[in-house]
Amino acid sequence: MPHISFLGIGLMGAPMVARLLDAGFSLTLWNRTPDKAQRFADRALIAASPAQAVAGADVVITMLEDGAVVDQVLYQSGAIARLRPDTLVIDMSSIEPATARRHGAQVTQQGGGYLDAPVSGGTRGAEAGTLSIMAGGSDQDFDRAGLIFQALGKATHIGPVGSGQLAKLANQAIVGITIGAVSEALLLAAQGGARPDKVREALLGGFAGSKILEQHGERMLARNFEPGAPARIQLKDLRMILDEARAEGLTLPLSQRVFEEYRALQASGHGDVDHSGLLLELERLNGVRLSSGTGEEDPKEENG
Repeated sequence: MPHISFLGIGLMGAPMVARLLDAGFSLTLWNRTPDKAQRFADRALIAASPAQAVAGADVVITMLEDGAVVDQVLYQSGAIARLRPDTLVIDMSSIEPATARRHGAQVTQQGGGYLDAPVSGGTRGAEAGTLSIMAGGSDQDFDRAGLIFQALGKATHIGPVGSGQLAKLANQAIVGITIGAVSEALLLAAQGGARPDKVREALLGGFAGSKILEQHGERMLARNFEPGAPARIQLKDLRMILDEARAEGLTLPLSQRVFEEYRALQASGHGDVDHSGLLLELERLNGVRLSSGTGEEDPKEENG
């Protein structure tokens, strides 16, 4: 069993660490906020710095907020120089494909292996070990990560370095657009007098059925916007989607529109709600509130 250094013990990182520990891996942990790593102090080693964390590791996993943070923590800080030859670096953060390729080249120059392996499935998937893992890198490095990925979910080898991040961008385009569609559909049904909970129940059995309608539709009806995946992260991912599209000479009008809605949601002070909280921006725009199931409207209530 390889010794793993795990950097980033946040909403996603913490349950992933728990899964790896339960699977029998030995871990060294580091987090910018040390208290989040300390909860595992009885089961793992706690490092004081990224450089200390990666020294001596067989595998380094990063699960950080964005490409700039990954770059600063592991590369600009000089921690990357502490890698042993043949160390496998697995970046499970969602970052720009070009940044993943640059990081991969740096690790390769030092004699290590590199996979960009972002995930989908949210905190529920991380806790259950059912994450969808989208990996970019060599066949050899993908095979080396097999036991680790088995503890976390189902991994698919997408292609060369950077391909995993492209798959994640495709995932986030579908997620963001579909959350917007579910928000509009439930509000439309409720304002017309239908019970939105029953509309959701009926739609789950047809072509409109999806995990977004199942899980995030339930969140919207329950008005449970505690973050599994914060809206500001969805906004960051949509920005990366549009940047990548421009670099490839593409126009993506649906992604552009949903990006603008998430940007307005963040501007109204809701950047840290769950990304299903896009409903709040739709309610603000219309001056109404989605009921939990009666179909009754509340046109005067503001949700800012």
